[in-house]
Amino acid sequence: MNKFLIVGLGNIGPEYALTRHNAGFMVLDRLAAQHGFTFSLTRLAYTAKWQYKGKQFFFVKPTTYMNLSGKAVLYYMKQENIPVENILVLTDDKDLPFGKLRMKPKGSPGGHNGLRNIDELLNTQAYTRLRIGIGNDFAKGKQVDFVLGQFSEDEMIQLPDYLDRLGEVVLAFCTMGIQFAMNNYNQ
Repeated sequence: MNKFLIVGLGNIGPEYALTRHNAGFMVLDRLAAQHGFTFSLTRLAYTAKWQYKGKQFFFVKPTTYMNLSGKAVLYYMKQENIPVENILVLTDDKDLPFGKLRMKPKGSPGGHNGLRNIDELLNTQAYTRLRIGIGNDFAKGKQVDFVLGQFSEDEMIQLPDYLDRLGEVVLAFCTMGIQFAMNNYNQ
């Protein structure tokens, strides 16, 4: 059975729950709610296992905080014996407008400390990432406040549909392959 490691990036704690930086966590939480699986606190992360269409999904929400996300990714990649080509990392991206997404088979961290740490610990940039657009509507010097801030009222209204679409991309990547997912969902 094909196994996939799906990693949603975010920060633990109620103060971060609905922040833009936790978009990766939100997608996994939405999938869990829709498909009836639950997360448990395990080593370095909240994890969940789920089977769908003959594939095994291993979901990870690192508890290491964003900048050390690679520790959890590397640990569960080895623990579950999952090849790097079956890893999907979901991360917020301020360079994409809210509501847009982009899947890429590899790439640079682009200033994202969570991705940078994963790159360093896996010793490669050749893992798939799903970039979740959060926009960049912030004043000079206010990037941290924006990224760690809550979604706007308007965005909160659109968020459920956006999370559903992102969940569809995760399932498409694992069941239909990266090319199908990129062709059908990249904007």
